[in-house]
Amino acid sequence: MSDIIRRDPRAEWIARNRLHPLHAAMQPAQHSWMGPNGVIRKNPHGIGFIGPNGIKRIDRSGAQQGGSAKRSAAVEVQLPLHQVPAPAFYICVVPDMVGGRLSSHDKDLLGLAHQLAGKDGAVLAVVFGEHKESAFATAGVDRLLVLEGDEFSGYAPEQRVQGLRAVDNQFSPRHWLLPDSRSGGGELGRRFAAALGERPATRVWQVKDQECIGRAGAGLQDLARPVARLILAAVECAEPVSETRHEALPMELSTAVARSLSRIEDLGAVAVDPAAIPMAEAEFIFSGGNGVKDWDLFHQAAAALGATEGASRVAVDDGFMARDRQVGASGTWVTARVYVAVGISGAIQHLQGIGACDKVVAINLDPGCDMIKRADLSVIGESAEILRALIDAVAAYRNDAKRDAA
Repeated sequence: MSDIIRRDPRAEWIARNRLHPLHAAMQPAQHSWMGPNGVIRKNPHGIGFIGPNGIKRIDRSGAQQGGSAKRSAAVEVQLPLHQVPAPAFYICVVPDMVGGRLSSHDKDLLGLAHQLAGKDGAVLAVVFGEHKESAFATAGVDRLLVLEGDEFSGYAPEQRVQGLRAVDNQFSPRHWLLPDSRSGGGELGRRFAAALGERPATRVWQVKDQECIGRAGAGLQDLARPVARLILAAVECAEPVSETRHEALPMELSTAVARSLSRIEDLGAVAVDPAAIPMAEAEFIFSGGNGVKDWDLFHQAAAALGATEGASRVAVDDGFMARDRQVGASGTWVTARVYVAVGISGAIQHLQGIGACDKVVAINLDPGCDMIKRADLSVIGESAEILRALIDAVAAYRNDAKRDAA
């Protein structure tokens, strides 16, 4: 068994958040403390305490095995279960599921859905085709309906509207929530509203006091209107669900979805040069900093991964990257799904610029730098060696894929 101590960022966050319902359970047991008179007091019921007879208390449950550091890292966070056995109504959410997973925008949408559902309603998530998501329960999904079929794959908004109409006929949800995004939710929501004859509330960033507040006037004004049945919500429309886990019970349609004669032919994705993608719109960013010593190798790794290149301010000031590639508060604020930081220590301005990224991977020599603390996955080592290994791994993966296809 490996001796590497693995951190649990969620457990550490709960231990710091005093308002979380599991905060008390995540605190370490106090074995000794100083009394008001300066006398050190010990807990006689604590594990390892030696009593007056010289007998040491031993924990035979195995919970204390491996030391306190490993024990705290191995604590499993078990959130309280939220159940709705007989929902009075449904709030339907149609997430974008970019790459087959819930994005931060989708999770914000699920948080808004729970605000509208309250205690009596249930959140029903409608997903098209195959997905890779395994955390629907912790994201706030009470019921999960997966519409499978080749007719829903690719760009098929007309057929997806037919699927949503079938869901609407069977479950009659009180509200429909879709992300007002460029990933498909904005277009699908407007098409669906036209099919239902509804007037949707668009670019909604807050729902309060039975009113939808959306952006208007090129984002400079707020427009308030009564809560609509169909809501197209913007990013950060609500806090995502984080304090409860949900059942995510599978649901099925009672009738088959009617096939529509599609007037759209999907010819597949258009190949785009990653270097031509603006930083603010890139989904996969490979960023280099002062710790990168071999920039030719860095460019090779970015090309092998098909990622858009970025850089820290130090790398830009040193002339290794162009100014429009700078990431951070003094450069470009990015919202990538995956952000790889190579040799970046993590200045506060840089961390502000990547605050909206879904997953952050850090490659650094310093295990105590701020970027390592921010990262979801960290690799400690020399950047050149790691980049070479990464290029070899990508090449081997693609060769295996070609062999399997042949």
